[in-house]
Amino acid sequence: MTFTVAPMKSAEEDRIGRTTEDAGVGALLTDRGNLPLESLDVRATITGLIGRVVLTTGFVNAHDTALEATYVFPLPDRAAVTGMKMTAGDRTVEAELQERGAARQAYDDAIAAGRRASIVEEERPDVFTMRVGNIPAGEHVTVELSLVGPLVYEDGAATFRFPLVVAPRYVPGTPLPGPSVGDGYAEDTDVVPDASRITPPVLLPGFPNPVRLGIGVEIDPAGLELGEVRSSLHTVSTEGTTVTVAPGERVDRDFVLRLAYAGNSTAAVCVPDPDDSDEGTYQLTVLPPDLATPVRPRDVVLLLDRSGSMSGWKMVAARRAAARIIDTLTNDDTFAVLTFDHQVERPAELGTGLVAATDRHRFRAVEHLAAVQARGGTELFEPLREGLTLLARASEERDPVLVLVTDGQVGNEDQLLRDIAPVINRTRVHAVGIDTAVNAGFLGRLAAQGAGRCELVESEDRLDEAMTHIQRRIGAPVITDLVVTPESSVPRQPSAIYPGVPLVAFGRYRGPVPESLTVRGRTRDGADWQENVVVRQLSEPAVRAQWARAALRDLEDRYAVGEKAVEPEIVRISLRFGVLCRFTAFVAVDERVVSDGTVHRVVQPVELPSGWEMPAPGFAAPMAVAGGGYGGPPPLAPAAPARFDAAVPLSARYTVTRGFQPAAPSLKVSGTATPGRPADLREITALEVQRLEKEAGRPTWERRDLLADLASRLGVLVASRQGPEYEPLRRLVADLTAGGDVDQLWARALQVLREFAAGKERRRSFWR
Repeated sequence: MTFTVAPMKSAEEDRIGRTTEDAGVGALLTDRGNLPLESLDVRATITGLIGRVVLTTGFVNAHDTALEATYVFPLPDRAAVTGMKMTAGDRTVEAELQERGAARQAYDDAIAAGRRASIVEEERPDVFTMRVGNIPAGEHVTVELSLVGPLVYEDGAATFRFPLVVAPRYVPGTPLPGPSVGDGYAEDTDVVPDASRITPPVLLPGFPNPVRLGIGVEIDPAGLELGEVRSSLHTVSTEGTTVTVAPGERVDRDFVLRLAYAGNSTAAVCVPDPDDSDEGTYQLTVLPPDLATPVRPRDVVLLLDRSGSMSGWKMVAARRAAARIIDTLTNDDTFAVLTFDHQVERPAELGTGLVAATDRHRFRAVEHLAAVQARGGTELFEPLREGLTLLARASEERDPVLVLVTDGQVGNEDQLLRDIAPVINRTRVHAVGIDTAVNAGFLGRLAAQGAGRCELVESEDRLDEAMTHIQRRIGAPVITDLVVTPESSVPRQPSAIYPGVPLVAFGRYRGPVPESLTVRGRTRDGADWQENVVVRQLSEPAVRAQWARAALRDLEDRYAVGEKAVEPEIVRISLRFGVLCRFTAFVAVDERVVSDGTVHRVVQPVELPSGWEMPAPGFAAPMAVAGGGYGGPPPLAPAAPARFDAAVPLSARYTVTRGFQPAAPSLKVSGTATPGRPADLREITALEVQRLEKEAGRPTWERRDLLADLASRLGVLVASRQGPEYEPLRRLVADLTAGGDVDQLWARALQVLREFAAGKERRRSFWR
């Protein structure tokens, strides 16, 4: 579906900010300030293997009418969202957790009545939508979310992963008639009926850093021996046990922090309920036993995603990962290799079934993998079905294993989990997720359903370390047929213990606090295995929240595969334990009336994930396929701006894909404007002066981030402008980029911008 955009009149052109050639095709500027999401701040406290996070989103209305901002964002898929509050000026409102329908009604009623309100809803275990409505002109509103979740611990290291951007996802199916349920670029389909709620507009490369990112992590080893702390994707500084991300980093990839821990041990904790009921929650951690038992022969199917979204470094890493997995096979194993996008292919000489893992066959498989290039759409069901069908006939003496190498960027997660459930049988499904913004929620759910493991690879530097782990995981687990006592109905307990990966189980108990918890299972050679763990009683609410989140995820997966009767139980657990789920929502409503209820609706565009390759504007994605989906990023218009309700004229006629509506008032498409005049830039610098004056009272670290953001914006604006009148701005950008004393830089920035806005020549001696 396309929309035709009418030409902009000359009077309207006079109101827009100018762009530069270096800004990148599709970059947007506005004389009323940036897009509504101004800042994203993550403050985490890690205590042992528990992470507590406060996420603060800051919205600003730079327009002259009330604004409703929609932001689609990710969160860690295993974290429990336990609280929310909204702050505007001197007013702070604590949110209530309600059933989703009631929360939406409360939000809509508040907006219609002209009151401030905000709502947060879960779309996927790791994708959420936030709406903040009735932000008056010029006002700043923050929404704060509280989360708690476990750190993944394996092979002597814990991982704290905080996702920052929702990547474009492949959406299969036939478009549904009628209006979409959301404001994203994808049409809702019969396979993904909420596609428009998980596909926010995407900023094209070259857009100045639109969001000020702050991340700070306090680390308390809690008795564990802490070794090296590494950030794999962001530049950080460390002072003592505090890790802080460098100013100017963009919101375009996951934040990943790895902590080398020594001394992790088997432990059991019980937390009685605070309401004096005869119930409580337990958490059990058991280290894998060091057993020298024989490895049984395996039947292995390797699935390699070659869709368009895997282009660039991801395809290189995926080929290497797949080849390493093939190299781990022995002559006792059999295997098959399937590469897929919107069609499935196999090495020509290996046939359509499982073949013995001889040297010759493994060489042919690796040879086939070396030639694979990214293309097409991520049609994931057919390769999963074919692979699981091949493994369904495995004998009891052999271990069936399926390994999926992908970025997981699909929108039809529920359908995939539902349709493959009947054919998993005994097969253990392992997932290798490769991306700087991987769909960890889906891959974790898939591996859990297949009683396997999920390994995430966020960079080429991380690949070799990850592959060492993967090679250990695809073998048989050291303990199977696990039973934890006391048993708990939800969540489903892990069924196996893998080398290097402790068992972590949550559950509920009734009656007095048990003296010990017991876990039983079988070793690889069929012998019985048992461990009793003495219980410690604590009053730690994080244990209750983590159990509730794990139980909700388990029940939501059962709902997705067809068990609709569990919906009331999902709602009950969510409301009782105060943890957000797909059937509830946090809503905050301020009783003060601030507008007449008429608002502009804006969908916050998100960054293209780091390392993704964008098709040129006006061209299709790498491969268009039936059903409205494609493998790479969505085909973008010349601009992917904030989405407003009404069409707004542009200076030229463009055809744009559905969801990328014409730009908001005062937005201009790069490449269509004439070279900027000094007078236009003076208006923009005057606005920058107002921002600096308004934010002068902020703490030093926040002002340092603001200056880094200012340097990013000014750098784009002056990059292609010629003439001595722009020299003070160029020197200011250089000084801000180099860094230094914040107070001095702040004063310099104000002085330079004020003089430029007033049209005065800057004295060169100031910079000497």
